[in-house]
Amino acid sequence: MKKILLAAGLMAAPAMTMATSSAALAQDDCDGLGRPVVFAGLDWDSNSFNNGIAAFILENGYGCDTESIPGSTIPLLNGMIRGDIDITMEMWIPNVKDAWDAAEADGTVREVGTSYPDATQAWYVPKYLVEGDDAPAAGLTSVSELPDYAGVFEDPEEPGKGRFYNCILGWGCEVINTKKLRAYGLTESYTNFRPGTGGALASAIEAAILREEPILFYYWGPTWVLGKIGDQVTPLEEPAYDETAWTALDSMAVEDVTADTEATAYPTISVSIAVNSEFGDAAPTITEFLGKYALDAQTISTGLAYMQDESASADEAAEWWMQNNVETWTGWLPAEVAEKVKAALQS
Repeated sequence: MKKILLAAGLMAAPAMTMATSSAALAQDDCDGLGRPVVFAGLDWDSNSFNNGIAAFILENGYGCDTESIPGSTIPLLNGMIRGDIDITMEMWIPNVKDAWDAAEADGTVREVGTSYPDATQAWYVPKYLVEGDDAPAAGLTSVSELPDYAGVFEDPEEPGKGRFYNCILGWGCEVINTKKLRAYGLTESYTNFRPGTGGALASAIEAAILREEPILFYYWGPTWVLGKIGDQVTPLEEPAYDETAWTALDSMAVEDVTADTEATAYPTISVSIAVNSEFGDAAPTITEFLGKYALDAQTISTGLAYMQDESASADEAAEWWMQNNVETWTGWLPAEVAEKVKAALQS
């Protein structure tokens, strides 16, 4: 029996060495993928920041080349369904629930991790408009009261109506907000102003706050905008989030929504990391890393504030954050991969 066990041990040793070598090779040749890893280049900064961190790790820890295809939520989700995109670092599933559920049911995409668990969305007004007896909109606390204050938020292009600064044209949140305007009975008193870019919306908000001018706007966190002016604005109350009502509203066509349709506040969202399923199967080591990736809203906001204050790119902010938070990201990686990434940061 001892001879048999000894022989088994001798036979097992080369097999273990081979397995270890294969794992190391996978970490050097991009998990055997044989092509660049393609990220969804969604058009907001927190996604770019997350892409920057993940891409730096893939390039320097796993031997990958990476690419990014720019675009907005729904077109890039369709790209991931087709296999043109491998990884989406910020998949806001509740905002595209019908499209996501259909693709997930088909097996073309899957959720593999959490980018951050505490994303928020709301309609905001500046505190200087609503706080104090002499404030122009003193007492405004809820979306239900907005018709009484349309004159405060007057649209310069359509006098007689207030202006609501919606989400960016083409984003899922823009569609939801359009439905909310109709469900809350606000279309007669407010215009639905949809900026074409994230920069245009951020600039309008920042300029209004700096000049203490009226503005009613949608925004989300984490962002540098709320990081810089979050203490100067307040969210308007909406009916408490109700999953049934939310799902019904989300599934309706915009033209079918009326003032009798029930609407609710946005949920606090856990923002997912998603992959094309074929990519996930072909690159299990990378997929395992994505499953361990984990940040939070405050961490993201810190990175975005650095980008804004230092005029840094998302990639520069990602490297800055990684240099100052080694203990966080090394926990996502095997030790040998982490060492390669550390070396790249120091070079």
